Amino acid sequence: MELIIDSPLDMHLHLREGDMLGQVAPYTARDFAGAVVMPNLLSPVTSLAAVHTYRDQILSCCLGHVFTPYMTLFLQPYTREELAAMKDDIIGIKLYPAGITTQSENGVSDFDSIVETLQSMSDLHIPLLVHGESNGFVMDREREFLSQYQWLAENFPKLTIVMEHITTADSLKLLDLYPNLFATVTLHHLLITLDDVVGGMLEPDLFCKPIAKTPEDRLALQQAVLSGHPKLVFGSDSAPHPRHKKECCGCAAGIFSSPVALPMLAEFFEDHHKLDLLQNFVSHFAKKIYKISPPVKKVTLTKKPWQVPEKYGDVRPFLAGRTMRWQVSHK
Repeated sequence: MELIIDSPLDMHLHLREGDMLGQVAPYTARDFAGAVVMPNLLSPVTSLAAVHTYRDQILSCCLGHVFTPYMTLFLQPYTREELAAMKDDIIGIKLYPAGITTQSENGVSDFDSIVETLQSMSDLHIPLLVHGESNGFVMDREREFLSQYQWLAENFPKLTIVMEHITTADSLKLLDLYPNLFATVTLHHLLITLDDVVGGMLEPDLFCKPIAKTPEDRLALQQAVLSGHPKLVFGSDSAPHPRHKKECCGCAAGIFSSPVALPMLAEFFEDHHKLDLLQNFVSHFAKKIYKISPPVKKVTLTKKPWQVPEKYGDVRPFLAGRTMRWQVSHK
């Protein structure tokens, strides 16, 4: 049995830099036609020159693949003139609350300081991508940030706002209240809960931000995705770390899922008798929301068992060691 996906897209991806970029980027370029690349590098992507440099580095690691990296800027105060000059080279601008996740120390701590930037983004039709968490108790952070989403949606009604990697039923309720709110959903948040991370032996490779939530939250996400909700799109939030940053005190947050994303999504949708909705989730809805035309690329999934490797280089993947029902056919 085969399943053909037209131009699949990963709308939230971390590719890192240096050797790690070269190690992980080909897995996304192999299976996807395009991906939205996050800008939180050691030196955040905050200029047109940095966008061009990072894009060139990504493309040099993906030679031989039909693949478009959709670039983003790290949100800080920008002038309208700066944004106008960069508009055609970026797909959006990423808002990180200061210090909330990996390499976000230079993020936003004062929303008043970015009002003019947000208005310019709205006028220029540049989407805002948001890591929506507060600095409160870890299980409440996404819920506590919802008031900020409301403020953004109400004060900038023409601004496309993407709630990245949502994890809670409360976020889904807010999504339906404002026409300019959209959201990405990860593979791992469709499959795991906090119990998988800390319920038995600590599983550092399942530790991510935002942290996995309750079974009720997971069920709400599953039901929304499986209903074909047109404002929900796939974003892996694949975020690789080498072993020494996972097996240590102060374990880094992030799950590396790029090599298994499409096969596991096919399995998930098939298990719920909804394979016909996979195309929309991984491509069509994103194209409509972002008004993009990704390169033509047909990715064939074959129903043939394979075992996920324990490691790709120095990175342990999501679902390592598991036997998968579907695999990407590399012809």
